[in-house]
Amino acid sequence: MNIVFMGPPGAGKGTQTEFIVKQFGIPHISTGDAFRAAMKQGTELGLLAKQYVDSGQLVPDEVTIGIVRERLQQADCENGFLLDGFPRTIAQAEALDDILASMGKKIDHVINLEVDREKLLARLTGRRVCRSCGATYHVIFNPPKQADVCDKCGGELYQRSDDTEEKVGTRLDVYLTSTAPLLDYYREKGLLRSIDGEQAIEAVTAQISALLRGQPA
Repeated sequence: MNIVFMGPPGAGKGTQTEFIVKQFGIPHISTGDAFRAAMKQGTELGLLAKQYVDSGQLVPDEVTIGIVRERLQQADCENGFLLDGFPRTIAQAEALDDILASMGKKIDHVINLEVDREKLLARLTGRRVCRSCGATYHVIFNPPKQADVCDKCGGELYQRSDDTEEKVGTRLDVYLTSTAPLLDYYREKGLLRSIDGEQAIEAVTAQISALLRGQPA
């Protein structure tokens, strides 16, 4: 089963990814992990990617696509995979189609977790981190017993600079704008399956499970 998993920051992809990987026995492939592995192994593409990363430049499409191709050819992907963070553009999606076609494979499902922008803002801006021990809380979903005080060590809790409403809003807008054409691409192919990510975690998991098993949601 070959899956592309999409969703904005704060949609809960991490939790659902863990479930899919465990339930269906397929590897979770994120571009970040693939990059790090290729760089650590010292592959030709990994070393090339490292040059761009070290100089603060974006890794070009051809290098990213090459690293993804190498990852998909590894033995653990024989029975399927879950791609996270790739493709990000239509050009990458078309390249992925070509890679899989050359391997006699195809994408089976594109799952997109949908959550209202304002709810995403609330999820992402509510994070608080302990200055002393690094423990993480959320003012709504996982609040400390005493406001602004860490339960574990008594340290001060603070909001990271990249968790402010302005910065989170910018990240969300960039994501939503850049992925809209990609969603249309997969929608036209009949592969896109949108899931309401505002439901309880268990409900989202059950819906994804039914979808992947070909059962009524």
